[in-house]
Amino acid sequence: MKIGFAGLGQMGRPIALNLLKSGATLAVTDRSAKSFAEFESRGAGASTEQATIFDADVIFLCLPNDKAIEEVVAGEGGYLTRARAGQTLIDLSTITYKTTVSVAESLASRGVQVLDAPISGMEARAIDGTLTVMCGGDRAVFDRVKPLLDLISNKVLYMGAAGSGQLAKLINQLLFDINAAALAEILPMSKKMGLDPDLVGEVINSGTGRSYASEFFIPRILKGHFGDGYPMKHAYKDLISGAELGANQGIPMPVLAAATATYQMALLKGHGDTDKGGMVTVFEELLGIAYRSQQSASATSGAK
Repeated sequence: MKIGFAGLGQMGRPIALNLLKSGATLAVTDRSAKSFAEFESRGAGASTEQATIFDADVIFLCLPNDKAIEEVVAGEGGYLTRARAGQTLIDLSTITYKTTVSVAESLASRGVQVLDAPISGMEARAIDGTLTVMCGGDRAVFDRVKPLLDLISNKVLYMGAAGSGQLAKLINQLLFDINAAALAEILPMSKKMGLDPDLVGEVINSGTGRSYASEFFIPRILKGHFGDGYPMKHAYKDLISGAELGANQGIPMPVLAAATATYQMALLKGHGDTDKGGMVTVFEELLGIAYRSQQSASATSGAK
């Protein structure tokens, strides 16, 4: 069996490395050649020419957005020009439901079986092979490729028909996004009212206000470190997808709309390259405070 893999970014590179454990022949492609030597040293083929993976039995895509997926699949010289019946395409990317269904339908007309399989988890989990994968598509296809997905994940879930994986991922992301926006608004308020940021962090992360967002971001916010998570300018696409879904289905989502406004303020302030924890700086500026660790400040003061 030959596996093709497109997209060797922060998540794609470790995922592709874990797929080498399958023992299959692996060919990877990316616009940048910076990771190629690592794969070639392990016996994989590597090229900036995406067509080199189009003959694979199973093709994985791990790309940043809808546009990138559409270019690889339907663009000039794209996969549709080479697709053959019996191949399987597994899309690990996070894209819109509309694009997912459209891609699945266009490839089905060529006899290609498609599974939308967006991933949840950050780079460390991609390296460890402990991601969560939510899959949409034909159940028989899911069952057949699950051994490959087990190499990159410790939780592989079949969610239903085409697009169901993307919908499940979107729901998870929107809840995470809302939590991150809430932290950005409430943490500076606690500092403004005179509470110790370190102690507030302890209360939240040991109490009922705890969430994955609080556990991940609060220690980093306390240190003023905003570079460990997914950049906000890329994460914003989930909020757009949520708004479109709500508008198309007539579903009111006022809390999501409020959280989206917080993201928009942060992006307009130029914080698009920071992770979601960076939203806190918008409210810190408004309130004229900094939600930072007093312990670190005291240590620094003592060192001087």
